[in-house]
Amino acid sequence: MNWEDIKTEERNANTRNIDALETADMLKLINSEDKKVAEAVEKEIPQIAKAVDIISEHFKNGGRLIYCGAGTSGRLGILDAVECPPTFSTEPEQVVGLIAGGYPAIFKAVEGAEDSPELGENDLKELNFTSKDVLVGIAASGRTPYVIGCMKYAKSVGAPVLSVTCCPGSDIANLADVSIAPTPGPEVITGSTRLKSGTAQKLVLNMLTTGSMIKLGKVYGNLMVDVKPSNEKLIHRCKKIVSDATGVTIEEAEAYLDKCGYRPKVAIVMILCGVDSETAKDLLKKNDERISKAVDKK
Repeated sequence: MNWEDIKTEERNANTRNIDALETADMLKLINSEDKKVAEAVEKEIPQIAKAVDIISEHFKNGGRLIYCGAGTSGRLGILDAVECPPTFSTEPEQVVGLIAGGYPAIFKAVEGAEDSPELGENDLKELNFTSKDVLVGIAASGRTPYVIGCMKYAKSVGAPVLSVTCCPGSDIANLADVSIAPTPGPEVITGSTRLKSGTAQKLVLNMLTTGSMIKLGKVYGNLMVDVKPSNEKLIHRCKKIVSDATGVTIEEAEAYLDKCGYRPKVAIVMILCGVDSETAKDLLKKNDERISKAVDKK
């Protein structure tokens, strides 16, 4: 793909005079461009749905979700990955974000790292990546060599390969089994893909993990019943989740949580089914860890 064909590098006709605007007008213009992002993502829902089904099935079979990217794209993958353990009580190894250049590149650009496909292959090998896992290559431009290296290696071991880009028909889109390519249009500042492209990618990654976790039973109604009580805010959230799901008081919810190691999902089944914690755990295990199924089968 030639640079002149990359949509994220196009100049935005709507913002050519943004540097001459008063502050409020400048910000209104940025906001008006941002409004295009959700619509662009909406058009990709059929592809996102395919990706969620693939990821959730591989999770059920013990597989991992591995994101790879460079710069902003890599940081977005890491952000989505590190939010999964506190939100859904996943193991840190279940969703992993790789960035070209490794840990230092999270905070500062590592020169040349994104231009090495070999580095991408090596990073996956260090993770012992296998066909049980799923790879998601993230690149706004759709041409990052590091990401392409990751994707080619993942395909070589027989793993599903997905892509998130803002350039349909790009190199990574053509490599992927499922390509997700929202196109929110040229950036407010030409080529600054941390803006609309970054926002579009963030929305897609949110959908991939949230949708997969819902399908794994980590949500009951719209309550995140597998939240990990790792700080005061989350401890209170656990109590409120149990209270909202069952109608008991906060004090009663706390008492049930104390009996089951502060696992909201187990406490909810204990209350709704009138059973002890061990029976509740057994009911969940027999019903794919889904509260709705456990309650119906009681």
